[in-house]
This record gives sequence, structure tokens and C-alpha cells, in this order.
Amino acid sequence: MPFDEVPQPQGAGPFPTSGLPDWGGARAILLVDLDAFFASVEQLDHPGWRGKPVIVGGSPTRRGVVSTASYEARAFGVHSAMPSSTAAALCPHAIWTEGRFARYRAVSRQVMDVLLDESPFMRQVSIDEAFLDVTPGRARGDHPVLVAARIQRRVAELGVTCSIGVATTRSVAKIASDRDKPRGLTVVYPGQERGFLQRLSLRELSGIGEAAERKLNGMGIRTLGDLMDASDERVLRALGKQGATMLARVRGTEDDAVRPEREVKSVSSETSFAVDASTVEEVRAALFAMAAKVGRRLRRAGLEASTVTVKVRYADRTAHTAQQRLSAATNSDFALREVALELLPKVWAPGMRLRLVGIAASGFGAHEAFQPSLFDDGQDAAAPAKGHRRPRNADALLSAADAVRERFGEKAVQFGHERRTQQNTTGSSSKNPADYLD
Repeated sequence: MPFDEVPQPQGAGPFPTSGLPDWGGARAILLVDLDAFFASVEQLDHPGWRGKPVIVGGSPTRRGVVSTASYEARAFGVHSAMPSSTAAALCPHAIWTEGRFARYRAVSRQVMDVLLDESPFMRQVSIDEAFLDVTPGRARGDHPVLVAARIQRRVAELGVTCSIGVATTRSVAKIASDRDKPRGLTVVYPGQERGFLQRLSLRELSGIGEAAERKLNGMGIRTLGDLMDASDERVLRALGKQGATMLARVRGTEDDAVRPEREVKSVSSETSFAVDASTVEEVRAALFAMAAKVGRRLRRAGLEASTVTVKVRYADRTAHTAQQRLSAATNSDFALREVALELLPKVWAPGMRLRLVGIAASGFGAHEAFQPSLFDDGQDAAAPAKGHRRPRNADALLSAADAVRERFGEKAVQFGHERRTQQNTTGSSSKNPADYLD
């Protein structure tokens, strides 16, 4: 039976409890995607905003971008990742807000609790998306469509809505979740994957961007059906290792296990400047603010990093990084920023205009001995940077600040460099769950 002829549930209920096609012994994976999440939370908390165009994002006058637009704003052509200035021109009467990070995190946690109640095999991939393995007999015996319907009802009781794709693989479930928004429930039964995918454009598949699409189009591959039927050799020649991943996704041969936890490989934070930063004071303050965020995330996760990377993006949008191994693993804000200051001259000099600065911490395994490179200056990576002294009882200070933030919120305690940096950011919101610490 072609996919178009497979009966699909309509709306958020009621759903039939019998007569659903048998799922068989195949894996069943849901992709739960919260509809216009940030904007939906704002409309939930501001009844006067309901039914009106709401945009959550950075300022139109400060290089901001749209994080989320309500469906009322989307009717005017506004969409996520659009420059805020463009969105303001398309929908000048929209209600704008830079967002409330702690509130989004709190609602997201409520939703994730609902998912975990349905199956322990859950992986959150962003603040508003998660995969869930509901294979019959693995967690419960319910039909996957009934589980999805129940999740939609339970999420709606929280005051927001979600769209769900149900399929045998993560990639197909992800595509299905986007087919019928908002409050959509699209089901691709086992054996119906080809009928569902074959006429879709290449860009529908996660991992295929503009460049890959252009290369494949040049080979006469224009749809996902074409990609399924293409020879491995041609695709690998065009896309290299990425080609093997794309073929596995479109053919359903990828490793689709939904593992409850992922190994953390790095913890990072970056900020974009509303106005290019070019002075030592501005860049240093931003580095310190990012080090503070990374340090807090490391401590919350119980991690210590042995490698620090500094990233900058210049006014011309080119990016550069510098990296250094530490003599001792750490999760201290002060240690991170000391190393960041040592690395900064490798990628930036005063007067150079910067659009973005960031810090990443990695290397969470046992700290291994390492051979310094020919370009190391021989200084101890953990030694304080010139012109900066670590405060006494630094660890106790950080522990006390963490405790206050845990109880009263992220902004309850802020250092001067954090407040200064906030004044020159775009105000745009991220979908990285780590960016919404309570």
C-alpha cells in the first residue's frame, strides 16, 4: 500500500483504540517536536498575546536573529534563524521578547518527564525535541500510535503543543514530525518508508545542506528516492564519508538505537556581539563571561576538562580557534579564563573587530601525559595569565555562587564581566538545553 493510502490520525484526538495497522516486530521511534516552543510558552504565560504574532529573538537593531516565531508570525513569512531586522520588516506589528531562559528550561523538563514516563529510552536533542523508543514490548505493550496520541494529550495539558513523527528509524521520524505542524501526528508504518520518502527533496534529510544538495543534483540525484537508488560509489565519490551516512539514513540501515545518555565530548559557550568588539576590555570581559558559563556547566555535570579551546569570529565572518592542553584537569571558571587569556593572542590582537567569542572545554577522560608542540611557549597552562590574579579561596567562592544560583536562579549572582558582556550581545536565544540552566 503506498504511503499516501495509509490511514493517518487527524488532530490531537480522539484516537481509535482499535483498527490500527499492526506494527509487527519492527522498532518504533517517535520524534517529539514542541510547536513554536519559546513563543508558545510566552503565549501561555501572557494570555493577551494569544492569537497574536509573537517573536522570540534578538533585537532587530543589534544583529539579532529569530529564535522562534509563533504561527501567527509565521503567516507573514517569519521563521527561525531569520535576521531580526528582516522579521521586523515582514511583521512590524509583532510582539517581541528576548525570552526567559529559565522558564523555557522548566517547561522543557516537564515535557521530558512526560516522555520518560512513557519510555526510559529517551534522548533529548534540543530544548524542544527528543527521540523516544516505544517499540511494542520494550517499554510497554501499547501500539506506538496510541503512545504518541497519549503524549500529545499530556503535553497539551501543560499548556503547549507538540508534533510527532512515528517511524522505524530516527531519520524518518524526524522528517515525519515536520509534515503536519502544529499538533501533527504523522505515522510511517513498517514497510512504508520508501513511499513516504521517495518524492521528498534531498534537503529534507538531516545532514544534507546546500553544498551537498548541489553536488548530488549535478549527478542527477534530486529526490530522496533517487538517493536510495544511487550507487554507493557515486555518492561516496561526491560526498566522501558523509555520503555513507546519508545513504544509511535514507535506506534505514543506520544505527537507530535511542540510548538514554550520550557521552559528553565537550562543553562550550559563545556569544555574538551586537556591535563588533575591538578593545581588550570588551573581549576580555566576554571571555570571562563564557568561562563562567562553561565552568558552571562542568561543575553541574561533575566533569573536569583537560583541554581548552578559544574561538573567535572576525567582522568578515571568518572564524579561528586556538587550543591548549592543561597541566591539570579543571572545572574552575578562574582556571579556564586564565588559559583563555593565554590563547587569545594567537587568534586576536587589539583593534581587530570581532563578531563572536567563545570557549570550549573538552578532554574529560583520565588526564594523559602529552608532548608539547613546537609552538608551545613552555609556560604552565594552569599558571595565572599576566595581569590577572586568581582570588583567594576561589573554589569556595565558586561553590557558594553555584549554591545561590541553584536556589534563586542563574542571575542571582553575576560578576561584573558577565553583566558588561550582556549589554553588547544580540539577545538571541539558543536551543541548546545547557543554555537554560536554572
